[in-house]
Parts: sequence; C-alpha cells; structure tokens
Amino acid sequence: MTTRPRLRQLEALKSVVDHGSMTRAAQSLEISQPAVSRLLADLSSELGFALLKRKNGRLVPTQEAGYILPDIARVLEVLRNITDTSKNLHDITAGHLSIACLPGFATSHLPAVITKFLKSRPDVTITLEPDRPERILEWIVGEQYDCGITDGFDGHPAIESTTIDIRTVCIFPKGHWFQDLKQIDASHLNKERFVHTRRDSSFFRTLNDVFRKASVRPTHVVETRQFTAACELVAQGVGVSVVSELDARTYESRLDFRPFVPSVPHKICLVRPIHKLPSKIALDFLEEFKSSLRDLEV
Repeated sequence: MTTRPRLRQLEALKSVVDHGSMTRAAQSLEISQPAVSRLLADLSSELGFALLKRKNGRLVPTQEAGYILPDIARVLEVLRNITDTSKNLHDITAGHLSIACLPGFATSHLPAVITKFLKSRPDVTITLEPDRPERILEWIVGEQYDCGITDGFDGHPAIESTTIDIRTVCIFPKGHWFQDLKQIDASHLNKERFVHTRRDSSFFRTLNDVFRKASVRPTHVVETRQFTAACELVAQGVGVSVVSELDARTYESRLDFRPFVPSVPHKICLVRPIHKLPSKIALDFLEEFKSSLRDLEV
C-alpha cells in the first residue's frame, strides 16, 4: 500500500458493514450508491485485498477486512469526539475554567453567577479557589488561573484588568435608629461602634479620608478583611459598617442598609494573565460576571 486510506473510504466501509447493503449505506452517508462503490473499490485497491463478500443476501466483511474494522471504528469514534468537542468549545458549552477570587465572593455572589453560567454549558467544569488578594495576583501573574476577582489592584505589566465601581451602603442592625434615615452620611457615624475593613486597604483609606474631612470619629470595634464578615458581625448587633451593596443585599433579611454619602465606591477588579490567550469560556464568564453587577455600578 503506497497511500493512506481516506476518511470517507473508512466511513463507507464501516457503513456498508453496519447496514449490510450498498443502498442503505449510501442513504446513511447521504451520497449515491455508485459513490460508495467507488470509495470501496479505491480502498480495496490501496489496501491490496478484498473488503466485502456476499453472504445470505448481505454484504459482510472479508476475513482481512474483519481484522481492521475495530481499528476503523476507533478512528471514526475519535474523530467524532474531536468534532463534538470542537463544536462544544466553539459554542462555549465545554471546557474548563479556573477562577481565583476573594473568599467573600466564593460564598456570596459568585455561586449564583456560576450556577447560571453552567446551566447552558453542561460540559464545562470549574475550579474555584478563594484566597487573599496578594495570592490571587501571584496566581494570575504565574498564569495558574484563567481569571481572578479581587479588589485594590494597582496594576501589573503581566496582568490585564477591568475595574468595576460598586455602590457602597451603610449597614446596621435591625431596629437601629438609622432605619428612619433615607441616606446616611459621615456625620451619622460619629461615635458609632464601627466594623471596618483592614486599615491597609485602599477602601479603608478612602473612607477614613471622608471621616477625617468631616471631623468624624467612629468607635472602631472590629477590623476584618472581608465585607461578608462585616455583614455577619453587624447582623449580630456588633456595630455598623460601610460595605459594598453587593454584600449587603446578601444579608438584607438579617440587617438593614441605606445609601452612604459621599460616594465611596468599592472597586472590584477582574484580572487575567496578559500573555496567556484567554479561552472563549473565560471571556464569556467575565462578561456574564460584569453583567451580574450592572445594576450595582456607580
């Protein structure tokens, strides 16, 4: 044999064997019967042996053809899998997505976004890894994750980022006197027991500047990294806080909140490796995540 069998030839042989007839094989392949005969004649010539014989009114494989039919079946199955997988990848219904995020997102907003994302993509799998901002940036720079969700990002030459400004609100326990206010400004927080983010965070520094300019001194009670922890503490009556409205909504059955003025937006940063070609799944997920925040943007 000097030439390799062509895919269509292998399909023709497999179809005739499956159907026992040139006519039914031609119908299955959606080609003419003479075309099937020609494909098989060429394949027989190239292989150097007869492929079919007639038995009890059916076309059956010769002994030689019987030896290679399992291999032909495997080749055709692999090609079908490649075709199906390629289509799924093109349609963004299959593949794997790795996401690094802040711990608060992993237990609040993100699960709902992922659930919706996977409903129309049954063959997509996801790795979700929560950690602190410094570790997330290390992973993205090292191209260990497709994308990350963080805050307080100041830029890096190996990272492409999109910043989304989210409204913040003042949260307070049920029954607190703040419930009679339409909005809460810095002056209302003077001497209030206050739960706040870490002092080294950009959000705290911006908020603290607002307090300083207004000559306001809340009573700092608890310092925590995550807004979700602040919400839990406020819900249990520890104090009041200023957090992203995104997190406040998650706890709205257990606490109250009002708009906080002046605006101190919480900056959410979507990051991904700049030198790693993003998959369609990653890009689609980032778009859906951004869409999920649209009604919360400043």
